[in-house]
Amino acid sequence: MKKKLIILKIGGSVITDKNGELAAKTKTINRLAEEIKKSKLDNLVIVHGGGSFGHPTAKKYGIKDGLKQDLQKVGFAETHHVMTVLNGLVMDALIWHNIPALSVTPSSCLITKNGRISLFDETILRTLLNMGIVPVLYGDAILDDQIGFTVISGDQIVSHLAKKFGADKIIIGVDVDGIFDFDPKETKNSKIYSKLNLEELNKIKNSIGASTTSDVTGGMLGKINELSSAIEQDIPVSIINANKPNRLYKALIGANVEGTLIEKE
Repeated sequence: MKKKLIILKIGGSVITDKNGELAAKTKTINRLAEEIKKSKLDNLVIVHGGGSFGHPTAKKYGIKDGLKQDLQKVGFAETHHVMTVLNGLVMDALIWHNIPALSVTPSSCLITKNGRISLFDETILRTLLNMGIVPVLYGDAILDDQIGFTVISGDQIVSHLAKKFGADKIIIGVDVDGIFDFDPKETKNSKIYSKLNLEELNKIKNSIGASTTSDVTGGMLGKINELSSAIEQDIPVSIINANKPNRLYKALIGANVEGTLIEKE
């Protein structure tokens, strides 16, 4: 790859209504596709979350904890299936905007061991990127060497790929303006951290809440824990509010945008 890679993660809270069931925000998905198209990037990997598609089903059947009873096998299949449905809606929008994008199913190219990636065949991703085609992955129900199967977060995939490919930066699109001293959804005058280094991030980590919804991958705290190892390798992470028009576009082209920038030092 000649150009430095940008890895974009679009949170499930942005493209779905997490309080609903299988509730996609198609207008938002369409707008995000427009902003990606406008950025004219061909050095991009997109990963999206599960929101109200993957998380409720995974939680209902206890998929993250592995195979313990036969009933879960249907839940494993269902969790993967509903994620392909959401991915299909994302792909519809990208293709309609003439973005050369190809869906790459995580459960077909990676395996975990106790929930952590142990095998990831990146051959297809490298080939697509060399051709200027945008790979699109997502959080998925996947096979696990130790516990049968589990759920892998899009954030773990992002961190793994960023380190493996030596990404230039990671952009995380969420439904809040960045990282705050208190949860902005619950505390009125919470203050945003516009810039943090890894040491500062570790100090405030305890005040960053885990998910209070059906998110089986840990919400904002889960994201930070997954992305820390990429930040340690000097890959900056920008957390922005992708619900607000043009913020994603600005982040993609490297313009100043409200949010939280996390760097190693």
